[in-house]
Amino acid sequence: MSDTNHSRTLRDIPLSVLDLAPIIQGGTATDSFRNSLDLALQVERWGFLRYWLAEHHSMPSVASSATSVLIGHIAGGTTNLRVGSGGIMLPNHSPLVIAEQFGTLESLYPGRIDLGLGRAPGSDQRTARALRRDMRIGGEDFPELLEELRDYLRPRTEGTSTGVRAIPGEGLNIPIWLLGSSDFSARLAGLLGLPFAFAGHFSPNYMQTALQTYRHCFRPSEMLDTPYAMVGVNVMAADTDEKAQRLATSHFQAFLNIVRGNLQPIQPPVDNMDELWTEFEKISVQSQLRSSVIGSPDTVKQGLEDLLAATQADELMITTQMYHHADRIRSFEIVADIWKS
Repeated sequence: MSDTNHSRTLRDIPLSVLDLAPIIQGGTATDSFRNSLDLALQVERWGFLRYWLAEHHSMPSVASSATSVLIGHIAGGTTNLRVGSGGIMLPNHSPLVIAEQFGTLESLYPGRIDLGLGRAPGSDQRTARALRRDMRIGGEDFPELLEELRDYLRPRTEGTSTGVRAIPGEGLNIPIWLLGSSDFSARLAGLLGLPFAFAGHFSPNYMQTALQTYRHCFRPSEMLDTPYAMVGVNVMAADTDEKAQRLATSHFQAFLNIVRGNLQPIQPPVDNMDELWTEFEKISVQSQLRSSVIGSPDTVKQGLEDLLAATQADELMITTQMYHHADRIRSFEIVADIWKS
């Protein structure tokens, strides 16, 4: 890394959004999609670069399961925002289908579509089986699936034998990102010269290792001359530290329910999490969420600056889970104000 990286400030890097289209207690997926488009319009106005949607399945709190469809909805309702997947879980799908879907999206919204890819199922094993995955494979075939997908998107050259073709998709310039919560995809992204996005919002313990691995393994490619690393971070911002801590309890409850195997829609905030979790559950949830930035504008500014200094990220991707849509909008507004100042 150059010395300029070490002096980089928040203002120097792009900010983006990761959205799981949260479904709240008492709400519907229709509400979630309306809220997602509203958030996308707001962050576009504030100058955010990307708006990515995550693939999860069989989760009552997440509406973005048909990720490609929702990307089309957000891209169609916005003007300049880059819209993409954070990510498509490639082992769940035929590479040809993903090439066609994203070829269609790129044809509809030229120059605005990102294809972020992960190798986890985005669900439990039973749901993974329902997605028609080969249950003997735990993501080890991801490099082969990725290469097959990239082949479909390459330009067709004269004289090549007619095989299976992705129409639309073939020859389109759709940036591919690898996503990871460990060092597997970090190493692969580096070796292939692809941009890498780390899931710091739920896997902080592996963050430094994965980023170091990516930069160490990086080889220049047609897409990138130098490494480009994005880091995901939970941000729960409000006008005071106390309010932010209370609003964050909805997110804590969501992770607590995952720990308990008791999946539910996003719950309203509570005054005291200690009334809900055991000491062991508290440690487990806080360990997974320890890189979260929660607080007033001053607290969030310091937290994001500290994260940037620690990771030397080229871009930060903000994700915010709150019960009330207005609170989520306000949180992003605070981040935008910090970023511009």
